[in-house]
Amino acid sequence: MRTTLRTGRAAVAAAVVGALALAGCGGSDGGGPGDDAGGGAARTVELPRLDGESLQVAAVWSGPEQENFTRVLEEFERRTGAEVAFVPAQDPIVTFLGTKIAGGSPPDVAMLPQVGAVEQAVERGWAKPVGPEAAAQLEKNYSPGWRELGTVDGTAYAVYYKAANKSLVWYNSAVFENAGVDEPATWQEFLRTARTVSASGVTPVSVAGADGWTLTDWFENVYLSQAGPESYDRLGRHEIPWTDPSVARALTTLAELFGDESLIAGGADGALQTEFPASVTQTFTGGEAPRAAMVFEGDFVAVNIAQTDAEIGTDARVFPFPAVGGKAPVVTGGDAAVALRDGEGAQALLTFLASPDAAAISAGAGGFLSPNRALDPGAYPNEVQRGIAEALIAAGDDFRFDMSDRMPQSFGGTPGKGAWKALQDFLKNPRDVAGTQRRLEADAAAAYRD
Repeated sequence: MRTTLRTGRAAVAAAVVGALALAGCGGSDGGGPGDDAGGGAARTVELPRLDGESLQVAAVWSGPEQENFTRVLEEFERRTGAEVAFVPAQDPIVTFLGTKIAGGSPPDVAMLPQVGAVEQAVERGWAKPVGPEAAAQLEKNYSPGWRELGTVDGTAYAVYYKAANKSLVWYNSAVFENAGVDEPATWQEFLRTARTVSASGVTPVSVAGADGWTLTDWFENVYLSQAGPESYDRLGRHEIPWTDPSVARALTTLAELFGDESLIAGGADGALQTEFPASVTQTFTGGEAPRAAMVFEGDFVAVNIAQTDAEIGTDARVFPFPAVGGKAPVVTGGDAAVALRDGEGAQALLTFLASPDAAAISAGAGGFLSPNRALDPGAYPNEVQRGIAEALIAAGDDFRFDMSDRMPQSFGGTPGKGAWKALQDFLKNPRDVAGTQRRLEADAAAAYRD
């Protein structure tokens, strides 16, 4: 039941590099249409009146991400008269939803963070097909590749509301300036930059090892650049075993960073206790002596930078993940809205989420990237985020989706299990390449049998 997405890398890599080159020096210049989340927000789609109807929307988001999405739900309430409750979901969300459905109380809509989770929801008979109004918004506003990601066996089930460029490295510009280093373009330049920053007195790299999903992103970027897109796709479908030499090469490359504790904030033990939000904030707090100089992750890092005093574009800048092979990798992710209940309210919410109206609200709040090509780039709050967003849209379907998000969730998306746990163990002992491969292969084989 898995979908196949036509992808490539050259166009999007060039677009991202060009956009970041232009945006890297830009500061915050205010917002655009997304700044107005109230009754004056732009309207490009008509929604039905739903007075008296109550809806529940489940997502694993918390903190600023939840707050930003709540603004979107509030605008939907204003336009329709419905009451919408946000339901904080536990991760993995498929397990959480299974419990809710078994108890007879599924949410009306769920935001699913993996393609594999969408497919599981369809396979289990939970997901409802996208209705005609939402389908019309998808056709008008989304490229074929993003529509295909939400399609199973020819039927559209999901609206990809939020995208992510997961091939970015954010850095503290003051630390780079003090160390006399520039943005690296290759993996070896990245390591040399890290060692120079370390010699200047600041630990170079912040790693969120407590969250296994960040470690899968590290691996996927290295593997895509080093092994190439064809092997990336085959490994993601388990057509290549995790004991393959290409996996060994990628892990050995990662070990060049993970195996040098002087390059990792807190060393391996500290990294394994560092959750993603802290991995960002510790890079941009502490004045001239932060706990780290760089943090790898997607455009959504901006949400957490906003919790510090750093200004994106001046204090906090960004460069593309360095090329390990011939080309820099471009890995994307996304969160998809899926209706779990039949009804006008759930379908109306999908229609709204597929429109540029909803996307503009989230874009204006920052730390958000939309695959909606009808969204005015002026909605983004600064030139850095605007450049990343414009590069994504300009690339069309030339990208690779997050490998772990396309795998069975038991292997690619479950805390304490599968790839997340194996890579956490690898971070602790990066010399054990062969043992890590065996554990990954055993867990993958079991997940693909289920």
